[in-house]
This record gives sequence, C-alpha cells and structure tokens, in this order.
Amino acid sequence: MGRLKARAREASESNQKNEHRSICLHSFSDLSHVSAATFMYLLKDCYFYGTHKATAKFRILQQQVKRALNNAPQPGPFTYIVQCMYIIPLLGQSHAEGFSHMLISSLRHLKSVESVQKDFIDAKCLAARLVLDILASVVPHEERILVKLLETFDIELKDMAHAFCGSELGDEDLAAAREHLKQHVQYFMKSESYVSAVALMTRFSIQCCDESFLIKLIGSKQYKAAEEWAAFMGKEMIILIIQKYLDVKMLKSANELVKQYDLAEEFPDVNYLYKESSLKKLAEKGCWDVAEVRAKKDTKLMEYLGISCYGSWLYGEG
Repeated sequence: MGRLKARAREASESNQKNEHRSICLHSFSDLSHVSAATFMYLLKDCYFYGTHKATAKFRILQQQVKRALNNAPQPGPFTYIVQCMYIIPLLGQSHAEGFSHMLISSLRHLKSVESVQKDFIDAKCLAARLVLDILASVVPHEERILVKLLETFDIELKDMAHAFCGSELGDEDLAAAREHLKQHVQYFMKSESYVSAVALMTRFSIQCCDESFLIKLIGSKQYKAAEEWAAFMGKEMIILIIQKYLDVKMLKSANELVKQYDLAEEFPDVNYLYKESSLKKLAEKGCWDVAEVRAKKDTKLMEYLGISCYGSWLYGEG
C-alpha cells in the first residue's frame, strides 16, 4: 500500500512538472501579453522544476529565451530585457548573476536585426538609467553584469547624460555626467574593482589616472584591463606596458602588443626574444622536431636550437 501511495505521489509530481513546463513554453511562444515580471517568474520556475544539472538547465533555458525574444515582447526585446533586469534581484541573490548573464547574452543575435533597431535605440536610455541605479546600489547587480550592460547596449556618454540630467542636453550636462561617473571610477579604484573602473574610463573617456594605475593593474594580474587602459591612454602608455611585460618575461604578450600597435621600431628585439623563448620551452619538453620546424630558415634561431640541444645532451650525460 505504501509503495502505491509513493508511486501515485511521484506520478502527481511528474504531471505537475509537465503541466508547468507546458504553461511556460506556451507563454514563451507569444510574449505580446506577458509582462516582464511574469516572464521572470516563469523562467525561474522552469529552472527549479528542471531535472538536469545547473549548467545544462541554463543552456536549455537560454535557447528558450532566444526563441521567446522573437515572439513579440512588448514594446521590444531590448526594452523588455531592461525591465527584466530590474526584476531579477527580487528573485534571490543565488541565481541573479546567472539569469542576468542569460538574458543579456540572448540579445546578441538581435543586434543586427533591422526590425528591432528602433527598440534598441529607445532601450539605450533605459539601460543607462539601469546602470546609474546599479552604480547607486538601488538595483543590486554584480559588477560583471554592469560591464555587460554597457557593452551590449553600446551605452555612450550622451545616453548617461540623458538618464542623469534628462531633457535637452548641453555641454554642461555631458560634463556633469562625466564628473558623476568619475566619482564611481574612483570608488572602484579604492575597492580594487579595476575591471569596472577601466570599463567606465575607456567607454566614457574619463582620464583620472597616471602610470601608477597601470602598474597596479599589472601587479594584480589584470592584464586585459591593463591593455585596454593603455590603449585608451595612447602610445606612451602602450610602450610602458610592453616594457613592463618584458621586465617580467611576458614575452608572448609583449610580442602581441608590438605587432598590434606596429612598434617594431621601438622594440626591434622582442619578436626574436619571443621566438627564442618558445624554442626553449619546446626543447625543455623534448619536442626537438617541432622546435626545428619553428626555427626553419632562421640561422640565428637554428644556432640557438643547436646550442640548446648540445646543452641538453651534455646535461643528460652528466
């Protein structure tokens, strides 16, 4: 008797899950009358009712969200997602970043769709308002989500100024918006949130740091942020970061920057040093054939490889 009750309960729970999944999929098939709040509630329930592991559930749901955004969300997909971003923190902190990432990344394929361009333009100011609310801690989102919003909605200083000042914009409004954002940059720097600080500085042309900031970035191993900030500051800072990379033997990164910014004249030996270093690593692993192919036709490198080979043999004999 107990087994029959257990089976009946399992069957009932299974039916409830299937019924709920059907309701969600039906709602996702036409978003024209589904509010952002309802959409997020259904999305959360789909996640919790799902039987797959977390990563698989997020992947499946992201595909559903991508399809749903083509099904007439009002007034448009970009505005709709901004509305959702205000609701996500209310669903609980544990999954807020995951859901936020899912929604924002689901917009990428729509950026080139002609029919939603008006909504994209209209949503930029709303997204800028959301950014201000996140910066003011009114809407709690992770800094990584803040950076993704800036990138996805391609938010410019004029959008931030419009959200900050409203109405018609003058030069003084742009200056006021930049000064306001500068305060947040300084806060991020004090809290060592360097990626967020660099994102604001480079996007809104805020110059408030010297080369000591670059040294901090490299010291904290925020290399991508360091390169972005150096590029924003110009040639002098790019040369400095290459030199710093050379000082700590980051030859591959130094060589890539030399190539990217056409600085072979300033650093004539970097390419050779990088190749030499690569050959040394291959030799240490015993990959002599690969090393020989890499050194092809370069007499100097072949000589270096020969010396390395002899040294390795001599060391082995000893």
